[in-house]
Amino acid sequence: MWGETLLKRAADKVVGKLAGSQLAKLADELRAQGGLPLRVVLPDGASVDFGDAPELTLTVRDASVLSQLSQPTLGGLAEAYVEGRIDLDGDVATAIQVASRLAESAGASVSQRPELVAAEHQPQTDRVDIRHHYDVGNGFYRLWLDERMVYSCAYFETGDEDIDTAQRAKLDHICRKLRLAPGERFLDIGCGWGGLVLHAAKHYGVSAVGVTLSEQQALLARERIAAAGLADRVRVELLDYRELPQRFDEGSFDKVASVGMFEHVGVRNLPVYFGTAARMLRDRGLMLNHGITSADVDSRPVGSGAGDFVGKYVFPNGELPHVALAVREMSAAGFEVVDVESLRRHYALTLAHWSRRLEQRLAEAAREVSDRTLRVWRVYLAGCSQGFAQGWMNLHQILGSRQVAPGPTELPLTRRWMYP
Repeated sequence: MWGETLLKRAADKVVGKLAGSQLAKLADELRAQGGLPLRVVLPDGASVDFGDAPELTLTVRDASVLSQLSQPTLGGLAEAYVEGRIDLDGDVATAIQVASRLAESAGASVSQRPELVAAEHQPQTDRVDIRHHYDVGNGFYRLWLDERMVYSCAYFETGDEDIDTAQRAKLDHICRKLRLAPGERFLDIGCGWGGLVLHAAKHYGVSAVGVTLSEQQALLARERIAAAGLADRVRVELLDYRELPQRFDEGSFDKVASVGMFEHVGVRNLPVYFGTAARMLRDRGLMLNHGITSADVDSRPVGSGAGDFVGKYVFPNGELPHVALAVREMSAAGFEVVDVESLRRHYALTLAHWSRRLEQRLAEAAREVSDRTLRVWRVYLAGCSQGFAQGWMNLHQILGSRQVAPGPTELPLTRRWMYP
């Protein structure tokens, strides 16, 4: 055992020296191209600067990471940070930009996308996956979300709004698109902490039902509904979307929204998902689907290991359909698609807000979650902001009218009604 340890240390030293020289070569190449604000501190205490004025220090704790640094990928660097093999001192948003440049310099572009491997999505496994992401703890999410705890893309008029204003604008944007009116029956599939059903009931006079698979979300949502005095018109249930026909009759609702939910559905399940939503609606009822979409027409995940990282640490079995596939499956379920809006730039801004707010409260966050979990979320929020800003993925709101019988929709001829 002792001999094996010595051999491993000797091997690590040799590998470290070789990888260190490759890293120095990569640094020289990047300095010749203008450089990066990066300093890498090696296990032996030596350092390699990638530019004249380093703002970011990456400290290598595990010599095996050096070979990865000489041929970096976004996913590989993120995983090394999460697992504590490297440490980061500096702004996390800058770190993501630097990591992207490193990956590009090594040829690991996000345009090099892996093949799609569709996941199996069953109710029980989906419950586990959802709880992995959303049951991190209400206290943790409360630190960096807006005052309503709306965990989806906000809506910005100018880009200068604070997150509370932008999220309120998003809720109104959805309610206006759905033309919610007093007395209507409204269903929110994947309701989170209840922000949309509360807003719709309070400001648009609807009776609302929200469904979620997260116990912590449901618990807090119910508390908020009771505190708002809306328990007679709003309720939240722990329910899988596939179980909706067992709970409600066909045509039970006038309007349906699904916000930040269909990323968890799976490409193969889109017909069931949109078909179930259609069954819940009356004829000419409206559905708004708000969700992240792939930038790749074949719905393949983001490359350079970024998609693998998100799947492993953040959204197990998440899949991003291209907007064309989402529109196709929505249409096949009996919807006439009447409006499609890209909110990619809005989500880049939203994620930047979330990332900054988390960075400002790291000490409090460290009391809510483990160090490893906090590392995951720091990388995830900053990385996704960069990803949406660069167009590695998109986000679309798709509005459809359920058309049981031939004829016109109930919508006006123009879209002026969507805006105040």
